[in-house]
Amino acid sequence: MKEQTPLSRAHGMGAAHSGVQHFWVQRLTAVALIPLVIWFLVSLVGHVVGDYDSARAFLSQPLAAALLLLLIGAGFYHMKLGVQVVIEDYIHTESTKIALLILNTFFAVALGLISALAVLKLFIAG
Repeated sequence: MKEQTPLSRAHGMGAAHSGVQHFWVQRLTAVALIPLVIWFLVSLVGHVVGDYDSARAFLSQPLAAALLLLLIGAGFYHMKLGVQVVIEDYIHTESTKIALLILNTFFAVALGLISALAVLKLFIAG
């Protein structure tokens, strides 16, 4: 086993041992959301004058459904990471912080699943 100084063992670890990874994942989801949101807004404008059946027909296309599922996944994960940072930075009571982090995860997963199931229902029924 190689001898290491305490500084070299701790380099890049941060207090929670995952700060750098959290930072990069949040940036990665932000970059992924840029083209997905642009696609979504263009699609939304293109279907704003249509009725429910035209929107359903659009979402029954595999590419549209897949892109919308990617938007939902990246969006809710990005939201969860952002709210997590706010909770970790501004909530100082440990029990409250843990409870809010659990609720944050539950909320993001629940809304993401509900949204994904709605898209899948339209895709399969279409």
